[in-house]
Amino acid sequence: MIKSFATALLVCLLASAVVLAKDPSKINDDTITDQIKINLANDKVIGAYPFEVNVKDGVVTLSGTADTQHQAARAVSVARKVKGVKSVVNKITLKNEGPKK
Repeated sequence: MIKSFATALLVCLLASAVVLAKDPSKINDDTITDQIKINLANDKVIGAYPFEVNVKDGVVTLSGTADTQHQAARAVSVARKVKGVKSVVNKITLKNEGPKK
């Protein structure tokens, strides 16, 4: 009797663990924003640049200033790779240029 109870309990615990593991967290604008900021900060090319990240309905707007076009393009590329991103609007300016239109 104790053995069958223990087995049933173990099966319930394993089943609940599987259900919890398969329940993905919901992706919303805040989680997208956080993940992009983390990825930008960890990127070796652009980690030192404090780009502003705004997300509305999965559409990301990046703004701020970069030294080179490569850094700006890299920031856009990093943002596009985040799950839940629908598109990226690049408003990053270069130090020697005015704002993008």
